[in-house]
Formats: sequence, structure tokens, C-alpha cells
Amino acid sequence: MRTLRLILGDQLNIRHSWFSEAERTRADVLYVLMELRSETDYAWHHAQKVLGIFAAMRGFAQALQNAGCRVHYIKIGDADNQQDFISNLMQLIETQQITQLERQPADEYRLETQFLAAESRLGMPINVVDSEHFLVDRAVISAQFAQKIPRMEFFYRALRKQYQILLDADGQPLGGQWNFDQDNRKRWNGDPAASAWPNYAADLSPLWDEIVAAGVKTIGQPQAQSFPWPITRTQAKHALTTFIQNALPNFGAYQDAMSTASPTLFHAGLSFALNLKLLHPLEVIHAALAEFAAGRVSLPTVEGFVRQILGWREFVRGVYWARMPAYGQLNELDHQRRLPRWYWDGQTKMNCLKHAIDQSLALGYAHHIQRLMVTGNFALLAGIAPDDVDAWYLGIYVDAFEWVEMPNTRGMSQYADGGLLGSKPYAGSASYINKMSDYCKGCHYQPKQRHGDGACPLNSLYWHFHHRHSERLEKNPRLGMTYQTWKKMPEDEKSATLAQAEWYLQQINQL
Repeated sequence: MRTLRLILGDQLNIRHSWFSEAERTRADVLYVLMELRSETDYAWHHAQKVLGIFAAMRGFAQALQNAGCRVHYIKIGDADNQQDFISNLMQLIETQQITQLERQPADEYRLETQFLAAESRLGMPINVVDSEHFLVDRAVISAQFAQKIPRMEFFYRALRKQYQILLDADGQPLGGQWNFDQDNRKRWNGDPAASAWPNYAADLSPLWDEIVAAGVKTIGQPQAQSFPWPITRTQAKHALTTFIQNALPNFGAYQDAMSTASPTLFHAGLSFALNLKLLHPLEVIHAALAEFAAGRVSLPTVEGFVRQILGWREFVRGVYWARMPAYGQLNELDHQRRLPRWYWDGQTKMNCLKHAIDQSLALGYAHHIQRLMVTGNFALLAGIAPDDVDAWYLGIYVDAFEWVEMPNTRGMSQYADGGLLGSKPYAGSASYINKMSDYCKGCHYQPKQRHGDGACPLNSLYWHFHHRHSERLEKNPRLGMTYQTWKKMPEDEKSATLAQAEWYLQQINQL
């Protein structure tokens, strides 16, 4: 019997039991990794995303070989590469005399259904083993969320109890409350100084040349000569240590802040490594908890950070697997407008959008508030089709895999699921942007104007959004004050605001 174990590009977990000392030198096991056009082409990906995943895969394969594993690696330009998983597996079954197939669950519905449907073509069943990464069993959470999706806050509290995190001796939350979000919303004005991320400066030019030669089409800047992202477990652990020591103390207070002076502020930048499984979520959480225990970070800061990983990351995965494939077609607000072309090149006069998009094209990164309250907010207010928004977010960010991207985009950002994930649409006017950033300074548009020459588009679009969806949204208790303000507004002011929004929507590609 000869076993083939398939490793996907986001399954680079060297601590998996597949790679235990007893397993590494088995002569009857062949580990297989593949670079495929089917994976580079299903979305228009950022150059750093493709480059980083391939580089991490190659490094992982080399580490396995160094540890004594038998590895078969298929490169993007190999002449015998069939460019999809099933065709390559069929070829390997024949050429390598494979009698047994094993894999870990694919984290994207697209791939999991492909593998499940392929067993008849492959001529043998595929044994599926746990990825040993996530903190909640997929089958359990899928069954739970298929019945009713709880609010994230209560899901998060249950996991705090399960994993005994930030609890007192009586099992109650430290500090007397579960969530310190209200303490973590400061504007950053330059002090304390932002913490720079490490740049691992790998020269991936030869690999980039292979990607280009294979005909892969990407967006954004590859930074192939000095690639900044961690692509090995050693680098990922260093990135974690650097964040914990340098940035975590200020992460909580400024996690919602935005600035032209720093694209990263005090954020961790660990999601790429986490989503490739170079890091385990518990080792990240425990590293942060150790700093709190040592008295080097505050309770609101460590709670805010832990919530992102223990709560939100696991929660959106549950929503995704419980509600796919129908979730990928939800469009409860019936938004149909196409994404403005400047989302792909940053050529807009709105400084907040320009900065966030330029940063995304350059770095393959924007933090959660830039995604939610800048690029996502505009798309929501303008009524952009969720399919277009999904495709953009899935492609432009290096950490974007559909299981985590789609619920955040279609649900949290665009409210296309009608409130399954979030209790209200996350819509904001220029006032929010001006409060939390320096983006409005020097902008072509005026943040305090609703209409007239130079009025910020976010202001009129904000009210246009709530007006056109009033039948659906005005009874939402979290939007009561918004609709009270709208109803009290003079009729001529309402008319001018709505007319301004309509004009902007007609000129959306020139904003």
C-alpha cells in the first residue's frame, strides 16, 4: 500500500500529526503540493498573495524533505502540470502506484465540493483528517449555525469559558465585563510612534518570473525583490514576537484608528501566516495573554486582540460553513451597481478611498476598519453588487480566503445577508472618517458638507442609503436615532441631499 497525502497552499502546519517523528520517514507515504492555474485564476489575485503562497509552499516542501519526508512538488510551469487538483492526482495515482489518498478538509467550499465529487473519477475514496488548526469543530459549528446563528458576542463568551481565557476563579470575566470595545476607539495623532512591521526582504524574483511566464494575471505590486511577508514558520514566529513586544501594548486603544502616516499603526499583520497555518491561533492568543499576565499590556488591549482571533475568526468560519453555498448568493438589499473602476487603480478624489486602495494595491493589506468603514462603507452606501465587492476583497488582500472573506464582506460589510451576521448595516458618513483618521485633511471634498460644490460624497450617500432602505431598516432598534435625525431634517434639506447623492451615483466613476 502506498499513500498520497495532499497538502493545500493554506495547510502549511508543520505541527500537524502527519509530520510527527514516527510519520516523517515512512517510505510508503508521499506528500504532494501543487501550484495550479485553477487556484490562481478563479479570482484576480494580488501579486503578493500568489507570490507569497507559492513561496511558502516551496519552503514548506523543502522543510518536509529536510525532515525526511518523501515529497512530490508540482510547480506552476512544469510541463506535466495539468493545472487542476483532480487531473494531477489521477496522473500521480498511475505514475506513483498510489493505493490510498489522504487529505485535510479544504477551507473553501469551492474546493471541498470539488474533492468530494472527485472520488469516482479517482477510483478510490479519500480519507479526510482534521487540519488540527481551528478551535471549533467544523461539523459541530455548521450544525449549530444552520439552525440559528448566535450573536458573535455570545459565541465568543462561550469560547472564553471553554478555553479558560481571561476568567477569574469563579469563571467570570476579568474586569467584570466580557468586552472592552468602548475603550478601544481612540484617534491616533502620531504619539505614541507607530510600530513598524519587520520586512523579511526575501528575493523572490526567480519565482515571480515563473509566475509571469506561466501567464498568471495579478493585480497590485509584487515586491518580488524584497518580499515583506513571513513565508516560513520561523519568520511567522518572529513576526508574532515582534508584534507582542512592540505593538500589542498600543493595539487596543488605536485598533480603529487610520492615518496617512502609517498603514499598519499597531496592528499585528499575522493573518496571512495564520490563514496559511504557519501559526496556530492558540499560540498567538497565549503569547498575548502572557504579556497581560506579566503586566505589560492592559486588560482592554488584550481582550480586544483575543476577541479578533478567538471570537471573530472562528465565528465567521461557522457562518460560512453553515450557510454555503446559499450564502454566496445573498443580496438582501438588492444592490446591483457595478464596482467603480477606481477600486482597481485608486484614481479617485476621495482621499480616504484613495489612500486605502493605494495602500491595498501596494501592500496587499488594509486593516479591518479600512476594509469595513472605508472601502466597504462606500460600496454599501453606493449600492454595489455584493458579487463585485466579494471578488475585489477576495483578490486584493493577501490574507483573503473565501471562508473568512465572504462573511466579512457579504455579511458584516455589505449587510447582504439581511442581518444573519451583524445586527445592523455598518454605514458611516464623513463624520466617522474624520473622527478616526486624518484622511479628510487636504481632501478634494469637504467632510462637513452634505450637498453643494465639494460636498463629501459619503454624506449624501449615507442619507440616500438610509432613505431608500427605510422600509427595511427604520424599525431596527440600533438605527432609531439615525431615522429620527432624518425625519427631523427640513424637507428642502432632504431633497437637496438626495439630489446630491443621485448626481454622485450617476458620476460614480469620476468621484
